[in-house]
Amino acid sequence: MPPRLIDLESWDRREFYLHFMNEVVCTWSMTVELDITPLEGQRLYPAMLWLLTDTVDRFPEFRTTRTPRGPGVFDAMTPSYTIFNGERKNFSAIWTEFSPDYREFLARYTADVERYRTSAAFAPKPGKPENCFDVSMLPWTAFTGFNINVYDDGHYLLPVFTMGKKFSREGKTLLPLALQVHHAVCDGYHAGVFLEALQAGIDNFEGA
Repeated sequence: MPPRLIDLESWDRREFYLHFMNEVVCTWSMTVELDITPLEGQRLYPAMLWLLTDTVDRFPEFRTTRTPRGPGVFDAMTPSYTIFNGERKNFSAIWTEFSPDYREFLARYTADVERYRTSAAFAPKPGKPENCFDVSMLPWTAFTGFNINVYDDGHYLLPVFTMGKKFSREGKTLLPLALQVHHAVCDGYHAGVFLEALQAGIDNFEGA
């Protein structure tokens, strides 16, 4: 499903969008520690992929993209994520169709990972949809800051998420999460509201 075009003339973000797309082209990132204690006993990566997608789908700022006809917004998103090939010590990027039912999504995720986990290709799964956003995980190290640079023309609007190694502190299990966004569509306020909703989703996650 292609994105729905935004009427730039009536968009309440028009002035900010034009400024950060044309005058001061600007992306920004932040790193937070999520309390993932409620996810104990769950498969962490698919659970977080589902939670991120479920939360992204609630906020148009995280579904806004650029089209040849101007800014547009997807109605729903699909996670594109990395899987590690332990034998080759490299990764592949695959995607899994999202479902609001976590058990259904988990089954799709499990089938995709099983099929492509030994692939040597960068993107072995065909048919990647347009409405994908990128997620990766570095389970080997925790971090307090992480920045990824997208060297296009500076107009990539969709969010990029990177997770690190979980760790324990004061009886809680914490997970570093880095979020990269474009200032044309997302301010600090939007990131704060998003992260608050994500943590609430973790706290109330029912799992499989």
